[in-house]
Amino acid sequence: MSDHTTSERDCTLCELPVSGSTIVENGNYFCCTGCRDVYNSLGDIDDIDTEDVRRAQDTSRTDQEVPQDHETTFLEVDGMHCATCEAFIESAATAIDGVSAANSSYVTDTVRIDHDPDRISTATLQDEISGLGYSAYSRDDTFSRRRANNWEMGRVAVGVLMGMSVMLQYLVIIYPTYFGGLFYGEQVTEFFESALASSVATPFYVVIAALTTIILAVTGKPILQGAYVSVRTRSPNMDLLVAIAAVSAYLYSTLSIVFGDTHIYYDVTVAIIVIVTVGNYYESSIKQEATERLTDLTSIQVNEARRVREDGEYEDVTVDDLEADDHVLVRSGERIPVDGRIVDGDAAVDEAVVTGESLPVRKTAGDAVVGCSMVTDGAVTVRVGEDAMSSLDRISELVWDLQSDSHGIQKLADKLATIFVPVVLALAVIVTGVNLLLGNGVSSLLIGLTVLIVSCPCALGLATPLAVAAGIRDALARSIVIFDDSIFERIRDADTVIFDKTGTLTTGEMTVTETVLETELLEKASLLEERSSHPVGNAIAAERSVADDDPSESASDATAKDGRVDAFDSYLNGVRGIVDGDDIIVGHPDLFRDQGWDVPADIANRITNSRETGRIPVAVGCNGTAEGVIVVGDELRTAWDETVASIADDGKDVVVLTGDDAQAAQQFREHAAVDDVFAGVPPEGKAETVKRFNKTGRTVMVGDGTNDAPALAAADLGIALGGGTAMAADAADVALVDDDLASVDTVFELARATNRRVKGNIAWAFCYNAIAIPLAIMNLLNPLFAALAMAGSSLLVVTNSTRPLLSEQK
Repeated sequence: MSDHTTSERDCTLCELPVSGSTIVENGNYFCCTGCRDVYNSLGDIDDIDTEDVRRAQDTSRTDQEVPQDHETTFLEVDGMHCATCEAFIESAATAIDGVSAANSSYVTDTVRIDHDPDRISTATLQDEISGLGYSAYSRDDTFSRRRANNWEMGRVAVGVLMGMSVMLQYLVIIYPTYFGGLFYGEQVTEFFESALASSVATPFYVVIAALTTIILAVTGKPILQGAYVSVRTRSPNMDLLVAIAAVSAYLYSTLSIVFGDTHIYYDVTVAIIVIVTVGNYYESSIKQEATERLTDLTSIQVNEARRVREDGEYEDVTVDDLEADDHVLVRSGERIPVDGRIVDGDAAVDEAVVTGESLPVRKTAGDAVVGCSMVTDGAVTVRVGEDAMSSLDRISELVWDLQSDSHGIQKLADKLATIFVPVVLALAVIVTGVNLLLGNGVSSLLIGLTVLIVSCPCALGLATPLAVAAGIRDALARSIVIFDDSIFERIRDADTVIFDKTGTLTTGEMTVTETVLETELLEKASLLEERSSHPVGNAIAAERSVADDDPSESASDATAKDGRVDAFDSYLNGVRGIVDGDDIIVGHPDLFRDQGWDVPADIANRITNSRETGRIPVAVGCNGTAEGVIVVGDELRTAWDETVASIADDGKDVVVLTGDDAQAAQQFREHAAVDDVFAGVPPEGKAETVKRFNKTGRTVMVGDGTNDAPALAAADLGIALGGGTAMAADAADVALVDDDLASVDTVFELARATNRRVKGNIAWAFCYNAIAIPLAIMNLLNPLFAALAMAGSSLLVVTNSTRPLLSEQK
């Protein structure tokens, strides 16, 4: 055995420092039984980092150790919409003097930069990233976010309004000359033809060129930027395809004006840029609408603390000002600001937000406490830990690391673009070269341009965003919010669905499920528990509130009832007091024994049986003897059984992963549809468990709380219940606003239907190209008809995408 002491070891599974209650098994050290059970079940799976697109694209990138004096800055970045953008921003950021490391995530539109604040400020970092063609600003800068949204809307408006002006000139003046007397009489047509062929038409062409230039530069800026980034990172994408067609038509038309040719195809440039931009804007607006549905989610981060000064007085300070060994006072109803140890007082502490435990834990002097946990009863003085950091902060860091490391598979159209772009360019060059050798002169360029235009992926460019928008739209109609549109690719065929217990399979609220005692004794117990702030006590007290819910009750009546309690004492495991002259105890059997009271065998047996079902039995006694039992539990959600069974019927493995103890999860072990249950697992252990399952196939995590956030981020797909915490929603890919577990099935159905729609749209787009490109190569199409064919193809994709998704057969 190593000569390291137990306290110096880390948990074999989650790598948390082990404590005095360390579990040692086969030479491995575990911080809890949950981590041990997970390791024993999944320990044979190799610990390999998940590969993602960004690292595959940027093989030169290496992890750098961040110097101690460097600080971390998070910036929101608008315009980052694919893995190539991530690679480009990271590469540019790390090249800045004073920056030690940079990680970006297009899923969260965020870049994390570690830098020396003395050498480069946050404002300079914003300017440097914005100078790359993006818009970077602080994540809490609502003004900049609103301005970015306004710019996006403005680009669309410029494209539509100016595009209408350009297309009007084509419809009224230019197109009629292509179709003889079809639009106007012969004389009028001849007049337009002669006018357009003369020098008089030059100002007319210049105006159209100027309007098209504005559309290309303003509306098409994100497309051109995406194309530039794809070239820089050597990863052709959809933006490059669109840009090639649009810019080719623009350059050919501009050269035509310079050399006096009458064939200009600015309409092609305008149509390509405006159609693709409007399609992308529609997708982003649907996503924005979805995000706004979650404004009711709350954040539980602690910003201030009550520090105890040397003179014994208190002062309010920010959490950032706390240092190791500072003492802070935390009262009932407040959150502990940072991790530490209690030096004075005792209290019931609800750690559910971090650990997932559904019940508060009694803490006394010497006990460790975690930051952001809630003091529900009592008051304590806490000595700040060495790093003055909360467990919630650590979870936040873990969530970011997981989100930025394992996500974002490129869209199918972008993957196809890596093959399609070189093929199209090669065809255009070969066709142009062959026609030049055949002596076709300048018309050879026109044939090459036609190949590029018919190959223009307007339909291909719209295939994914419109289908994804349809998926988000139909999800929103069912109170399902999609955060990351790449889930429609990633989810496909999930192998394992992992459910958190507390707040996910259960409601997360304590209620009385069974009472075995006289009504009068129940009332007295409820009166006593009204003076307790423990969640179990609150559930018991609520029984009296329901029974006495009389709107005609006067204030004096209520006061008289409260006066029935003559004495009250609170203990670590229950309460005691005098009610109507009777001595009453409500609590754990250990409290009865400590007080010298008798617990009959039938009461003890009923308590044991209740524990085995995962419930919390509370003994109630009167004048020296336990006379009844109140059973309190976390109620199961109504749809949990059907949801779990349905997922299992689809051939997926179902796993329950919880921070609660084994007894609380026993009922799930007995369910036929549940393949495995892991109990007592901390947040870091949950994330590691999910990562191990990821190695066996696609994994979905369903959770609701902050303690679930790392696991939600680590999974191939994270689904958060909307009534949970903001961090859980931020880490997830999907949120169920109505907390309806049955919606989990709907998510899978929508993902499958959206994927079919994307493939259908892309199949149509390539079918069009398979017909149009050969015709263009054989010079059987001119650019005008190529543009019309392109528009028709796009219209079909748009029409197909407007159909409801779930009306399709599975």
